[in-house]
Amino acid sequence: MTLSEQQQAAIKAAADNSFPFVARCGVQTLEVARGYCKMKMPLAANLNHVGIMYAGALYTLAELPGGVIYLSSFDTARFYPIVKDMRIRFRRPATTDATVEVRISEADIERIEATALAHGKCDFEWDCQIKDDQGEVVALTHNVYQLRKIGA
Repeated sequence: MTLSEQQQAAIKAAADNSFPFVARCGVQTLEVARGYCKMKMPLAANLNHVGIMYAGALYTLAELPGGVIYLSSFDTARFYPIVKDMRIRFRRPATTDATVEVRISEADIERIEATALAHGKCDFEWDCQIKDDQGEVVALTHNVYQLRKIGA
């Protein structure tokens, strides 16, 4: 299933502006497709006391794709997501804007939704690489989400 340009724009707007905290960080959803997103966290709005990106900003950048993947992949009238667990490993200071890309397969989307429909919920997970403008990995994360059936 392909998302229309209108659907992509609506998902980008929701991802970037639904929560005041996220909007203040300046996060941008650069690309979105079914089961895929690429997001960017700007350095300027997220500097810490030593002039590098604040660790919480990197964590936020790694967590946000869960919502974009949800909006682009699952029936939002029947399901909602929650974050169950997330671990982050900082590899080097982020001294530029940072990006993250997440992709889940069509087969995984179908499996997750079918399991949540049958059992009321389904855990799913992925690993992320957060990269700086030069493509260097600044942080690694392991993200665990759960898709829950509304009313279950």
